[in-house]
Amino acid sequence: MNRESIESLARKLAASLPEGLRAIGSDVEENFRAVLKGSLARMDLVTREEFEVQEAVLMRTREKLEVLEARLATFETRQRELAQQPKKTRKSVSKKKKTKKKKPSAD
Repeated sequence: MNRESIESLARKLAASLPEGLRAIGSDVEENFRAVLKGSLARMDLVTREEFEVQEAVLMRTREKLEVLEARLATFETRQRELAQQPKKTRKSVSKKKKTKKKKPSAD
């Protein structure tokens, strides 16, 4: 809450007092202002700017999480496919991946 909002709220509270109390006007308004500032300070509120920064961080984190979830789903699918293959086929698949082609020599 910014300073103008606190000032406005203090004026409205002072104006809503019964006529007899309004006579001491500025003193009551000043007390309202002090109480409001103290109460708001204890609430551990964040500014709009701080909120927007954290919102942006959360959005980036959510996007990264979605990418990682998609990658994990791909890995899990591949793992299930490999687990369902007969052992002979699995061995030949893993051997194919492990063997590297030799580069022709330039002799």
